[in-house]
Amino acid sequence: MRTKLSIFISVLVLALVLSACGTAAAQPRTLNVSGNGTVYLTPDIANIYIGVHNENPVITTAVSNNNNQTQALVDALKNAGVAEADIQTSNFSVYTTQSYDKLTGQSLGSTYAVDNTVYVTVRDLPKLGSLLNTAVGAGANNINSITFDVADKTAAMAQARQKAMENASSLASELAQNAGVKLGEIQNVSYSDTSSIPYPYGMGGGGSSTPNTSVPIQPGKTQISVTVSVTYTIR
Repeated sequence: MRTKLSIFISVLVLALVLSACGTAAAQPRTLNVSGNGTVYLTPDIANIYIGVHNENPVITTAVSNNNNQTQALVDALKNAGVAEADIQTSNFSVYTTQSYDKLTGQSLGSTYAVDNTVYVTVRDLPKLGSLLNTAVGAGANNINSITFDVADKTAAMAQARQKAMENASSLASELAQNAGVKLGEIQNVSYSDTSSIPYPYGMGGGGSSTPNTSVPIQPGKTQISVTVSVTYTIR
């Protein structure tokens, strides 16, 4: 009985080994390549953080002054053509700061600081410079992190993906020729996309008067990059 069992186990192990060998032999040879495609675009929108900063020894006065100044800023932005949906509060904070005598180093007491910042989307870029002047004139004294973007990237993304696939195909053909093999069918495709790092621009203003000329702004170019990973069979 033991002999029969041993023979059965040996046959089963042999069958598994042969099955594994057959599976390994069935695995196709493959070639993996990555392709890149980049498209450059002219920005048509800008996103900006515009804020009002106030300080006062009396907290209620600091908050009240900031509220009035921020409301004036929002009203000025709307009157300049910015839609209400494109103005969003991004920060409101109240905190204390300490003042010290420069000679003795002794504390002169606490001052309350209030910040109110709105995130603004500007859809008329030619008017961006004058809009910043308007904001400063209305009381904004903290403007930073201007980023340029493109509202609709659909067509540009499709073009970048096409370029990436063409680049991958060309590279695969070159490698296959150099390796002395022939390309077969595509087995797998994956991709990822990225936009260029936003262009930062910052400025501070006193909010007491409006400059005579518009703030010079250069949107430059933004880019969209797509990387594809393609797996071919080779023979």
